[in-house]
Amino acid sequence: MLKNFSRWLVLGGTLFFLATAFKNNWQEISVMEIDTLGWGIIAIATGITLLAHTWAGWIWTWILKDLNQSVDSFDFIYVYLKTNIAKYLPGNVWHYYGRILAAKTANVPTSAATMSVLLEPLLMVAAALIIVFLGSFSLANHTSLVLRTAQILSLVLVLCAIHPRFLNPLINLLRRWKAKKYEDTTTNVSLRMKSYPLRPLLGELGFLGLRAIGFILTVHVLEPLRWSQIPLLLVGFSLAWLLGLVVPGAPGGLGVFETTAIAFLQNYFPAAVVISATAVYRLVSILAETSGAALAFLGERFSRSWR
Repeated sequence: MLKNFSRWLVLGGTLFFLATAFKNNWQEISVMEIDTLGWGIIAIATGITLLAHTWAGWIWTWILKDLNQSVDSFDFIYVYLKTNIAKYLPGNVWHYYGRILAAKTANVPTSAATMSVLLEPLLMVAAALIIVFLGSFSLANHTSLVLRTAQILSLVLVLCAIHPRFLNPLINLLRRWKAKKYEDTTTNVSLRMKSYPLRPLLGELGFLGLRAIGFILTVHVLEPLRWSQIPLLLVGFSLAWLLGLVVPGAPGGLGVFETTAIAFLQNYFPAAVVISATAVYRLVSILAETSGAALAFLGERFSRSWR
């Protein structure tokens, strides 16, 4: 009951904030126009966002391989892209559930599949915290000591959480739970992570970098940017994306991403520009994710026809 109430509270709060922001800046928003060149840039932003999701699917295969699972990279990238759109369903877990089922069908032990979908968002959180922490140095005059300390502590905590010293006991716990509940014969498969997942972590930094480029291009369409503003947008995007990932009750970060980006960036850019950019970027993201799912479905059918 409390969980459902918190979700509705988050949803109601974000919708109220967004509605108020649109109302207060409607005159400026209504006069904004996107020319032909601007639509071309938005198309490029969509392509880069699609590339980011494809890249994230490849990183997922790295995580599985670090868990000693032999998987076909193309097949699992297809699965990742097809299930990605399910994150907009209520609950915000159905994309993970779909990946676990697909991995089980490919003879990946449930414990390894589950660990991979748990580890992926942890790596994404770590990557976002790294970008926010490093990027905040360009905002030294605007970042309080308390906030910077919280950033450091959060980053250290997440980086420790993905260390094999902590992950391997969790893997063993999942294996024992699965063996007890399902009497699964795959529990004897070695699932120990032998080394720190540095390559997937660097990969997630690349994923967030690509996503941020798509957002920055979207802002540039509405407001010509200077190079000095890029770090600011990178920090703002990463912070908004991070909260959209971790805040409950926000499928796909819907509402939370926009609210955070507007609240942070309107201190540095015209509010109408930020509001319009977040709205356009949401459409860019959904279009990229939908296109990715469609292309993965077609690619999967094509590859099967040649086998």
